Amino acid sequence: MPTGYNPLSMRKFLFILVLFLGAAFVYLSLGELESIVETLRQGHLGFVLLALLIQGAWFIVSGRTYQSLYHILGMNASVKRFTLLSAAANFVNTVAPSAGMSGMAVFISNANRNGQSPGKATVVSMLYLLLDYIAFLCVLALGLLVLFRRNDLHTTEIIASLVIFIIATALGFLLYLGSRSAELLGNALAWMAQLVNRTVRPFIQREYLSETRAHEFAREMAADLKSLPERPRSLLQPLLFAFVNKALMIGVLAASFLSFEVPFTAGTVIGGFAISYLFLIVSPTPSGIGIVEGIMPLALSSLRVEWSQAVIITLAYRGITFWVPLGVGAVAFRILDRDRK
Repeated sequence: MPTGYNPLSMRKFLFILVLFLGAAFVYLSLGELESIVETLRQGHLGFVLLALLIQGAWFIVSGRTYQSLYHILGMNASVKRFTLLSAAANFVNTVAPSAGMSGMAVFISNANRNGQSPGKATVVSMLYLLLDYIAFLCVLALGLLVLFRRNDLHTTEIIASLVIFIIATALGFLLYLGSRSAELLGNALAWMAQLVNRTVRPFIQREYLSETRAHEFAREMAADLKSLPERPRSLLQPLLFAFVNKALMIGVLAASFLSFEVPFTAGTVIGGFAISYLFLIVSPTPSGIGIVEGIMPLALSSLRVEWSQAVIITLAYRGITFWVPLGVGAVAFRILDRDRK
């Protein structure tokens, strides 16, 4: 360890860096924020508050999902704690996007501080992501059916859906390998590391990922995954929470329609949510910023919602499901940092 290294100073630096990135992110999006605030002011206050209440329930359900997954692997904490961790992870993933790894680091750091297994924290994060994909794929199937029945299903939606399906399948396959054999999972991760290294080597002139570390990491994960095949039914509860999570987000969209007195059907809400969330996941920008705002009005208008109304609903929905969690996540991140100290 270098002379003069201070882990507390490093944590403080990382904390300041994340908050700086968050502040920069908000500053660069001030124009959109102003439009969202003005839009929400024009909506029916009762339904706007209902949407915010539903969003608040979403935070709790996310925390409850993590709690149930941790419980399966023999680790326990309060719903409040996991709600804070989930909100903070969402914030870090947005301001420092890295395919979910930034948010995962929040749980790994929490496990290290509490003397828990970082491998278990990683397994839980991957399981959470897999269950979230499974729940969304079910909703997506309904949304695509709505578009098909209304003759509005296009190649773009089909390709994006296949991307999500491939990601979910790959994630599930890696977890299955780990539950069966540390060697098989290590070989798969090492192959992925080789592929990444081969891609980035011309740019950085060195190995980016360690294949040795991939095997070590696989052994850690495999040891924690061994218990899952013995109790497969234990995953039913977190899977149910994942479906509730999606139902709550659909509820926010329905409340957005109601707040501006825009007529809608169940098919319109499910189809609009499915397409917007689909492109949120496959978007190259953090949490689909700039992409969802462009895609969602198109999706809603194809579902027979007037264009001007579709734009208003999109702004209201994104204000509540993106900017509110971002703000709450920043507060949660600050609370967790204070608890660390």
